[in-house]
Amino acid sequence: MKLTTVNRKRLEAEILRKLARHKYWGDKHTSIDNVPKSFKLHLAKEVTGVTKSLIKEGYIIQKQTSYGLQISLNPRKSIEIKQRIREFFTEEYLR
Repeated sequence: MKLTTVNRKRLEAEILRKLARHKYWGDKHTSIDNVPKSFKLHLAKEVTGVTKSLIKEGYIIQKQTSYGLQISLNPRKSIEIKQRIREFFTEEYLR
């Protein structure tokens, strides 16, 4: 499935929102394999691809551990991340 620009931006915001909602900032991290779990099954490849592009853009930082690749939100870009989430969602915990 090919994502349109708007759908891709929304998917980026949903991924960032999921990590922010669980407070995965900086040293608190989760497996990259956990990111697609809350999305529909047919979107798994797109979610993984968008997550990797967010890593390249610096919004998500990665940490290699003995038990696999772990990711978290980059605290240095917290303002930008919150703005991207607010484009599509209004969340109380982002204040």
